[in-house]
Amino acid sequence: MPRLFPDVRAGENFHIVLWLVKDTCWAMDLAVPATLMIAPTIAVAVMIAWRHRHEAYERAHALATVFWITANSTWMVGEFFLGDRLRTPAIMLFAVGMCCVLWYYLIERPRARRGTA
Repeated sequence: MPRLFPDVRAGENFHIVLWLVKDTCWAMDLAVPATLMIAPTIAVAVMIAWRHRHEAYERAHALATVFWITANSTWMVGEFFLGDRLRTPAIMLFAVGMCCVLWYYLIERPRARRGTA
């Protein structure tokens, strides 16, 4: 299957555009367009994470981004449609994203530097 983007960097740059459109719609109270932007924004983030799956540093940050966007989207949907009642799940997703990068910096990176990875 052909890749959607010629390289990971092109996907990352396009991902920023998707994210900006989603969050701009959110800031402008455009609930439907903002909500429609969730799927492509998360899909590209997952694609980037998958392409980085063999590189610990990139994988950790790409996974953190997936959880960050998912958390951000959860918060947004809660604000638009559920009386802002999804902040707790959003906070939990933000925390999972933070755990991704903490795992890298506290576990994987020190292990690789010691040569035990």
